[in-house]
Amino acid sequence: MTAIAKALLNAIPAISFDVENFEAIALFCGAGLLVSLCLAFSGLEVNYGMF
Repeated sequence: MTAIAKALLNAIPAISFDVENFEAIALFCGAGLLVSLCLAFSGLEVNYGMF
């Protein structure tokens, strides 16, 4: 995780690093992963046929 944060800081030096922003991004990524895992375990296939 530290390597990812350092890589992002080096890639975008103009943006100041704020802990609250990082926590919010981590929470959204975690929520997306949780939803994806729940859909995968329930057997629901999200494909083009649904839309």
